[in-house]
Amino acid sequence: MAIEEITKQGVLVADPSTHMATLISVMLRSLGRRDIREAYDANKAMVEMMRRSFSVLIIDDGLGGMDGVAFTRKLRASNECPNRLIPIIMMSAAPDAKRIADARDAGVTEFLRKPFAANHLQTRLNSIQVNPRDFIDGAQYRGPDRRRKIVDVGDGDRRADDAASQVS
Repeated sequence: MAIEEITKQGVLVADPSTHMATLISVMLRSLGRRDIREAYDANKAMVEMMRRSFSVLIIDDGLGGMDGVAFTRKLRASNECPNRLIPIIMMSAAPDAKRIADARDAGVTEFLRKPFAANHLQTRLNSIQVNPRDFIDGAQYRGPDRRRKIVDVGDGDRRADDAASQVS
């Protein structure tokens, strides 16, 4: 039996296809990650999430037992889970705009459309590391701040300035 390597940079890959989970694990290893676990359904993924801390979850939208959006909502709402605040990268083979918005509103941090290359995965991992977003814990939403950029509106109140210019 192999000895499990546990690091602070652990990644959980949750995909119903063992082949796809293995492919993503190979990509992660090529990017320098060594502590990688795989889960093939929602129950196993939740057991892993409760068992130890991970630095990121990569989850398929069509996860067996519970889709990725429902799993994300459940994870974000679980106060007992040590991975409640974890960055989540969701993958999907055929997402439409509504599904991507649903994933964002459930608390997904980044999104990847399948098929993707290792450099696309690296871009998402870099984004999570370089631009961490605050966790919002509100009545209607639990997850990373959905705003991606900060807009400087200047010294004045833009709405007041806009209203004044329309009256003239």
